Amino acid sequence: MSKYYAALFAMTVSVLALSPAHADTSSKKIAFSNNYAGNTWRQAMLASWNDVTPKAVADGIVAAADVFTTAENQATEQAAQIQNLVLQGYDAIVVNAASPTALNGAIKEACDAGVVVVTFDGIATEPCAWRVTVDFKEIGYRQVKFLNDLHPEGGNLLEVRGLPGTSIDSQYHDGILAGVKDFPKFKVVSEVQGDWSPTVAQKAVASVLPSLPDIVGVVTQGEVGFGTAEAFKAAGRPIPTVFFGNSQAELAWWKENIDKNGYKSLSGSIPPGMSSMAFWVAQQILDGKKDIPKDLTVPFLAIDAAGLDAALASTPEGGVANINYTQDIAIEAIAAASKQ
Repeated sequence: MSKYYAALFAMTVSVLALSPAHADTSSKKIAFSNNYAGNTWRQAMLASWNDVTPKAVADGIVAAADVFTTAENQATEQAAQIQNLVLQGYDAIVVNAASPTALNGAIKEACDAGVVVVTFDGIATEPCAWRVTVDFKEIGYRQVKFLNDLHPEGGNLLEVRGLPGTSIDSQYHDGILAGVKDFPKFKVVSEVQGDWSPTVAQKAVASVLPSLPDIVGVVTQGEVGFGTAEAFKAAGRPIPTVFFGNSQAELAWWKENIDKNGYKSLSGSIPPGMSSMAFWVAQQILDGKKDIPKDLTVPFLAIDAAGLDAALASTPEGGVANINYTQDIAIEAIAAASKQ
């Protein structure tokens, strides 16, 4: 059992006795402003929202939980979307932000209008907003630490980055830089933009491979591991230690290569179901809960070799390893964060 699942199990057990009284939010409307839906993770994120929120509406917990995704990954378009949602009378807006700073003006306007704003995954730095996330910097750092354990002699690294301008990309990168600083036998010799897409990553990696020296490891973010490994394979080069982002395609590739040659790696990412956690946090704020921290960090979903079979068995083909959050788990996470 991974540390994530152990922590989640403990959290779930601890809330079984909770029967929280709550005010009436049945008339409240929550909107979801999403900036990008172009990969498997984002599709799973939207599916998690749609798995959880219709029941909340049917049960009379909230009046609406509508989804709005911008046509382009542009902060200006998402800012206009948020302004429109305020005009449409939503009481809370859950935001997966295109930029940590470029939406701050629109978010501040929403807060000034009395609208609750909860950002997650791609967070915003506007102080009036809440932020629900995992420690992406830690995920980046753990990759380099694992490489140091596996390849203590060090070596050259390739970094496959995410969507430019997002807080997620910056935090992963900062974690990788911190790892290289602590384990200086490793050196990042090239960076490519993967856009959290296996197709984009495969093309980007293939374009730089002819000019690269021997690579011992590839540090990544998002679901780019499969495309990265395939690029090395197509180029006829040894496949280095590639980190994965919990997509079914990556996990299946890893399993196949464990069986073939004992391939060693790790997989980790934010669960797409974080959208459901953000929904419940917004509902609890509307519910009048006091002292909810502005920054709420929950465990990321980590999969090691021992947990790979179980993760694969529970992940649909073409999907991403995931967990949907209940209201009780959200309440417990808020309570735990409040004590820190």
